[in-house]
Amino acid sequence: MPSIEYEKELNENLELTKPKMYKVLLLNDDYTSMEFVIDVLMGIFHHNEKDAYDIMMKVHTEGKGLCGIYTYEIAETKVLQVRKKAKQSNFPLKAIVEEE
Repeated sequence: MPSIEYEKELNENLELTKPKMYKVLLLNDDYTSMEFVIDVLMGIFHHNEKDAYDIMMKVHTEGKGLCGIYTYEIAETKVLQVRKKAKQSNFPLKAIVEEE
């Protein structure tokens, strides 16, 4: 059984680092409806209706909009969910991941 001093020294030498975070962005296109983008933002990214509308307008007017910031695995999962939902609805909506 390790001594208390050894455990204390071991804990002091451990350095925890926060994981890198990644932005998920929706990209504007000429075909995806605004209603569908709002539905994606509310359903996949869990935004309320007002925030979803504001993000959708940013996508529409500026070309892209921030959906959320996540660890890499979660960000990639969100992108895959967007891709699947868009394909099922016959929309070309794209989501990308960018390192924060």
